[in-house]
Amino acid sequence: MTTLARPTVAGEVGGAFGDLGTLLPILLGAIAVAGMSAGGVLMGFGVFLIATGLIYRLPLPVQPMKAVGALVIAGGLMSGEVAAAGIAGGLILLALTLSGATSWAARVVPRSVVLGLQLGVGASMAWIGLGLVWAGPLVAGVALVLLIGLPRVAPRLPAVPLALAGAIAVDLAAGGVLPPLPSMAFTLPPLVLPSGGEEAWRGFLLGALPQLPLTLANAVLLPALLVREMFPPGAAARASEGRLGLVTSGANVLLAPFGALPMCHGAGGLIAQHRFGARTGWAPVLLGALLLPLGLFFAEDAARLLAVVPAGALGALLILAGSDLALSRRLLEVRSECRPAIAAAALATFALNPALGVAAGWILEGVRAALRPDRRTDAA
Repeated sequence: MTTLARPTVAGEVGGAFGDLGTLLPILLGAIAVAGMSAGGVLMGFGVFLIATGLIYRLPLPVQPMKAVGALVIAGGLMSGEVAAAGIAGGLILLALTLSGATSWAARVVPRSVVLGLQLGVGASMAWIGLGLVWAGPLVAGVALVLLIGLPRVAPRLPAVPLALAGAIAVDLAAGGVLPPLPSMAFTLPPLVLPSGGEEAWRGFLLGALPQLPLTLANAVLLPALLVREMFPPGAAARASEGRLGLVTSGANVLLAPFGALPMCHGAGGLIAQHRFGARTGWAPVLLGALLLPLGLFFAEDAARLLAVVPAGALGALLILAGSDLALSRRLLEVRSECRPAIAAAALATFALNPALGVAAGWILEGVRAALRPDRRTDAA
């Protein structure tokens, strides 16, 4: 399903903020809870977002690697170990990409499994969004009304920034407090490296290895498939599995030593930015141009500034983006024999993680193919 809608300023600005529901919770958790350097984390996202927009010229997002991010927030990794996880994960992904393993996986993973992965990831996003909405239902309701209504009644206005502004206003009226005015001071993030072999090994074992299959599934295979379906062939060629792998690995190897969280692209973020109007690389560039100065000039106050966005508004963004990702029209077009693999991949993705979702769906497709070898395994 190729999208031919022309890009607009409102769409690019609105789409730039469409993935905040995925980005902000882990970003703020790493800074405020785990104590990572705000300058390094924000500079990493800012640089990678700007590079993403310039390289792909598509609204591809930049997200924290979720397995590593969750471990960081839980206190399972120190700053040197986080850097080791980013560097090691980047080098492994680089080796897999140069060897052709990512392109091979794109060819051999059945389409029904990828569709189940898409359904499971979307359902997970929407479920997390419901949890955030529960924390602030009034704010979430205002955000949802604006996110859904503004594109219909005022399509030339950027829906997401206005919805976030409305949610912040409602939160303040209900007793929320604005942070104090920030103080500006230019600060380069410090160099962060493992202090020894033990930190390097823990970063590799606890961070890089568990994250790698998730990155391959949800940050390489699925985004490349969605780009091919949503954009013209010339644009889709710029975001092949190989190119996604190379850019992601390079960004982590280069930025992790400066305190950046391990980062990747994501299918849900692509859907979110596209849903709210983004059609070009301007969307990630705009968000990166906001986060980079925050990290370089307002690092001390950046977490408080970003935390002004209510959790309910982030939940509204996640619900809409997750629903769009999960409820693909291809679900209505698949043949009945493909549905067990789709269901297995979706359930395992939702309950466990995307890597196990791919494995569960692939195993079921293999069983089906063995029992009925005359039918194509990628019939979906």
